[in-house]
Amino acid sequence: MKIPLSLAGLLLPLSLSAQQVLIEAESFTQPGGWQLDTQFIETMGSPYLLAHGLGKPVADATTEVTFPSTGEYKLWVRTKNWVEKFADTVDAKAAPGRFQVKVGGKAVEHEFGTTSAKWHWEDGGTVSITEAKTTIALADLTGFNGRCDAILFSKDPAFVPDNSSEVLPAWRRTMLGIPEEATTEGPFDIVFVGGGYSGACGAISAARMGLKVALIQNRPVLGGNGSSEVRVWAMGNTPPGLYPVGDIVREFEDDAKASPGTYEEFEDEKKHNIVTAEKNIGLYLNHHAFKVEMESPTKIGAVVAFDTRSGAIRRFTGRTFCDATGHGTIGLMAGADHEMIDGGRMGMSNMWTWENTDSPQSFPQTPWALNLEEGDFPYPKKFHAEWFWESGYDKHPLLDLEEIRDWNHLAGFGAWNAIKNKGAYKEYDPAMQAHQNARLTWMAYVGGTRETLQLLGDIVLTEEDIVTKKPFPDGCVLTTWSIDLHYPAEQYEKKFPENPFISVAVHGKGVDRKKGYAVPYRCFYSRNIENLFMAGRNISVTHEALGTIRVMKTCGMMGVVVGKAAAICAKHNVTPREVYYQHLDELVELMRLPGNMRRASLNDPFAVDPSLPDLGEPETEWITKAQLDGIVIDDAEAKLTGNWTHGDGLKQHVENGYHYASPAAAGSDKVASARFEINVPETGDYEVRISHQPHENRSSKTAVTVISVDGEKTNPVNQRIAPPLAKGFYGLGVYRFEAGKPGAVVVSNVGADGNVHIDAVQVILQK
Repeated sequence: MKIPLSLAGLLLPLSLSAQQVLIEAESFTQPGGWQLDTQFIETMGSPYLLAHGLGKPVADATTEVTFPSTGEYKLWVRTKNWVEKFADTVDAKAAPGRFQVKVGGKAVEHEFGTTSAKWHWEDGGTVSITEAKTTIALADLTGFNGRCDAILFSKDPAFVPDNSSEVLPAWRRTMLGIPEEATTEGPFDIVFVGGGYSGACGAISAARMGLKVALIQNRPVLGGNGSSEVRVWAMGNTPPGLYPVGDIVREFEDDAKASPGTYEEFEDEKKHNIVTAEKNIGLYLNHHAFKVEMESPTKIGAVVAFDTRSGAIRRFTGRTFCDATGHGTIGLMAGADHEMIDGGRMGMSNMWTWENTDSPQSFPQTPWALNLEEGDFPYPKKFHAEWFWESGYDKHPLLDLEEIRDWNHLAGFGAWNAIKNKGAYKEYDPAMQAHQNARLTWMAYVGGTRETLQLLGDIVLTEEDIVTKKPFPDGCVLTTWSIDLHYPAEQYEKKFPENPFISVAVHGKGVDRKKGYAVPYRCFYSRNIENLFMAGRNISVTHEALGTIRVMKTCGMMGVVVGKAAAICAKHNVTPREVYYQHLDELVELMRLPGNMRRASLNDPFAVDPSLPDLGEPETEWITKAQLDGIVIDDAEAKLTGNWTHGDGLKQHVENGYHYASPAAAGSDKVASARFEINVPETGDYEVRISHQPHENRSSKTAVTVISVDGEKTNPVNQRIAPPLAKGFYGLGVYRFEAGKPGAVVVSNVGADGNVHIDAVQVILQK
């Protein structure tokens, strides 16, 4: 079920002045087909309504206004011509974002959105208000991203509104009757800002630790890049082998199988329900954090946010705060040490989809979009333009954010115009109708950003750390994505070399995609703001290291760790840094708890919550030694003689793979053997097991010899059939071993009738 953008009951108060009436566009009671856009508040000062109709005018946004008196009013609308910025490249005079204002059902003659590349108050002339209660509407004329921030009516013909880009400027607050005093919420044990995987999973984790939590998100849905608004599928694994900090992520993750997928696949409602089921979480959707109050130069006292629909201001106090915004905006406002590379960043994607229908579909000509031809862009196969539609590499990732999104739209609409109206890529049309029946179905207006800046912690993780597998005692989140950096695709950058819009991913080989690399906890807190955590793509790493940690499931696990660390901060009244230096053992104990355990408060014991899913071990193609009981000796640790081949194609092997050898006759030069040495810590009887993955080309009579204090015993093992014990093991029997006197399991290829397979030996003490 789609979560609606309903603004009913959230009206902004109108000015009571006899001279001016101010209406914030986001306050319209019926938004119609207009979308609430909150991405660019820092640069232009406000949320606004966007007519994102994919070339078809959207339904009117309407609201009822009570004027203090009837008469003649000067009409002003804060808007922009969104393509004027690109006038050197496109026909900006076409002004695709045109719209009108209707007063009492009648359209004002002036068309807005035709002038200026910057946000400004556009003069709409004089209108007559004949009734105190009057309906005001925004009437989209094109379906191509008209935008309206606010409407102002003035009886003073000389009055010109202040065009300040300050967030919630004082004059607008005064006119709207918004109280100067913010409503205080809290105190909270931790305040998460940002409702993507990092913030949402972090809030869930902290709540299950028994903390009082606030989760602030400036969109109406959770998931961030992994929501239905952006539709980037969640990448990275939540592997076993360290701590079960991936449990909550697997509980929260969606069912998307592609990027972009369908609206339903991203399961906004499921994510929302999981968060709201946590009694310890105060969820504040549609709230934009725009200010930080400092208790001291190094300590945050509160984060201030406003409701993007009503303008109401809330002040969130807390012990600790977590910047999970991706952009690092809370850290920036707090004065946190940070680093932003000068250029060559990974950019923003605005993906789009299309479909073939049963009837002809028209699409308007787009002289204002990029003039693209076949060969200027990759054909959107599988009915979608995916992740590599990306730009903004050398643009400022905060100040130029709206420009980056709009350029992506110029590219997307220009490409679709080439396909629909110029006959581009007609050879790909299965119906051979030159895409006459093709229809554009979706284009993200919320951008999926990859890189902004890094907030610096006690460790700044580098590519060298990851490639050399540098160990850290506080390694806690296993990153399994390769070092994946994006660059402009040379094939498509020739036409717009200053601002290319198609990328290529360059994957490094330094990350073990199965086992992962353990990112240290010290990357998750600020080195100079004492109560600031961070989780997500703005953590303390270099640009290169960002290439592996930035994917959503990995970011979600960071949030889970932060939630657990925040519990230690609350329990012992310590800072995030002191968690590492004074309470690392306690953090490790909390990280060992599965995601379905909780406590009501810090003073209560932990218990399994039967209402939560018991996810067990994540499904993987391999098994870690840590998942197995007893002593485990992997094939990589065995002493091999002869010719053995490494493999990993048969799944559910232990650690990184297995070895196999072809059969040999006794005495031949092809004899191969593997010796798994067994050293037990105490004398006793032990069950001995050996694992293999079955295959038809394996031996049905592999000779496996157990050497114990009782002597040697050889067992024939049929490796063509699946072993009967858990996790792919075959029981060889119970044997006695003495401490200090090594035993062994030896596997030979002599006399085999197929390939001999070795994977691991498991030895379990019998009590």
